[in-house]
Amino acid sequence: MCFQCGTCTASCPSGRRTSYRVRKMMRQTQLGLREEILSSEELWDCTTCFTCVERCPRSVPIVDVIIALRNMAVAEGHIYDNHKKTAQNLYKLGHTVSVNADITKLRDSLGLPKTPPTVLANKKAMEDLVKLMDATGFNKIVE
Repeated sequence: MCFQCGTCTASCPSGRRTSYRVRKMMRQTQLGLREEILSSEELWDCTTCFTCVERCPRSVPIVDVIIALRNMAVAEGHIYDNHKKTAQNLYKLGHTVSVNADITKLRDSLGLPKTPPTVLANKKAMEDLVKLMDATGFNKIVE
């Protein structure tokens, strides 16, 4: 559906600050340049803000394409260490960022419970989250 008008690239906030060019990514996808895309750092520059989708004259689901490409990249082992660490935290803790002593102290000083009312405070919810991640294969990302 994409006819390479360039509206996506012209409106992309990430493209203003990085080398990311949505139009280029879409063209590579059209041409089937799988390895070039999946190993590209630019694949991860999209912030999924949907500006490109909102402005696309052909209603191409660009962000859906980017997310699908990212999923393919991860499945083939193209994942940055920082992304892998984030995934490991989610799998182990139920959060992408651990609640350390500094955060606990800050929460206490603000009158909040030391433990956020999330899976950290609900053992059953954490068990359910792990089951879901195992069932979907998410746990393989962190291995």
